[in-house]
Amino acid sequence: MPSADAVTLPVVRLPHAAELQLPSYATEGAAGLDLRAAVTDPLTLAPGARALVPTGLILHIPDGFEGQIRARSGLAYKHGVTVLNGPGTIDSDYRGEVKVLLVNLGAEPFTVARGDRVAQLVLARYAQASLVVLDPQDDTTQKTARGAGGFGSTGLG
Repeated sequence: MPSADAVTLPVVRLPHAAELQLPSYATEGAAGLDLRAAVTDPLTLAPGARALVPTGLILHIPDGFEGQIRARSGLAYKHGVTVLNGPGTIDSDYRGEVKVLLVNLGAEPFTVARGDRVAQLVLARYAQASLVVLDPQDDTTQKTARGAGGFGSTGLG
């Protein structure tokens, strides 16, 4: 059952995905829609190899939202296959085919077959920032408990 703040996501299904199932939520509480591979022939990823896997979909993501392409935990755990630039971002003004950049970090070749669930799509709201330049002499933002402390500055645990 969709939540009260559910968003309509218009989709164009390209000819090479005509009979594939549209992205869907695997469970009622799932945050991500499962994306399927619209490959015409099986695609084998050797260990260390990467490939763009077509989904056969063009998404009309609403203004104020982004589509986040995320790895499927089962593929990552069982096979070492993940989304290379995860999460990848699909901007609301992009109108090309959604493709998933997979990488095989496992020790064995991995084959993607037509219709396989290869990634998840999560819609997320975002806000665009308006930058304001501060004078370094007047910058009081560094006067916090952390200050300019970076990597590991808050401790190891």
